[in-house]
Amino acid sequence: MPNKIFMKIARRSLVLASGLLLAASAFGYFFWYKPATHRPAKNKANVASVKKHIGRTETILRLNKKALSAKEYVAANHFNSEHCFLIDMRLPSGENRFFVYNLRTDSVENAGLVTHGSGVNNNSDTPTFSNIPNSNCTSLGKYKIGKPYQGKFGLAYKLYGLENSNSKAFERFVVLHSHACVPDEEVAPQLICESWGCPTVAPAFLTKLQRYIDVSSKPVLLWIYY
Repeated sequence: MPNKIFMKIARRSLVLASGLLLAASAFGYFFWYKPATHRPAKNKANVASVKKHIGRTETILRLNKKALSAKEYVAANHFNSEHCFLIDMRLPSGENRFFVYNLRTDSVENAGLVTHGSGVNNNSDTPTFSNIPNSNCTSLGKYKIGKPYQGKFGLAYKLYGLENSNSKAFERFVVLHSHACVPDEEVAPQLICESWGCPTVAPAFLTKLQRYIDVSSKPVLLWIYY
């Protein structure tokens, strides 16, 4: 009788030990060995996607930072306190980088493509910035959007530079206008045409901007930053 009980306990112990060994083997297989089928593939598309996500995060951070400063500026200088225009020149020209920002809801209402200045003898895709007349460069800084007029390219708005970095904008005939060379949709990684320093947009996008500018009783702030 004791022998039978001993044999029964021994069999149960063997089964339990086998189960533990199998579990340990499975654990070791999946968490230590890591079969090749479970290894993350080196996918260039995934790398590009991550870079794009990081780029968007940085863009939003820059946008929010400028919007916060814009709120303070428009309140202190009697500008339109509901909307402002923010242009992020760190983004490539083939991506939407002209943002219509709602200062009350902290949100982007519209976005479109915009040119940067070609510069003189600038062979790089990266824009160069200058306030010097005849430089053909974009000038960074805050602008007051002035009255509309009919210019060489149709509807245009005068721009008044409000900082040392863009104080000669009016003298340089830097204005907000449209041109057919600017597409309606993003074309990245391709780049779009360049200007002689004017923030130039697509005709359809200028029509959208017109709705904000013309109905405002106060000047609208345009801020070009990098």
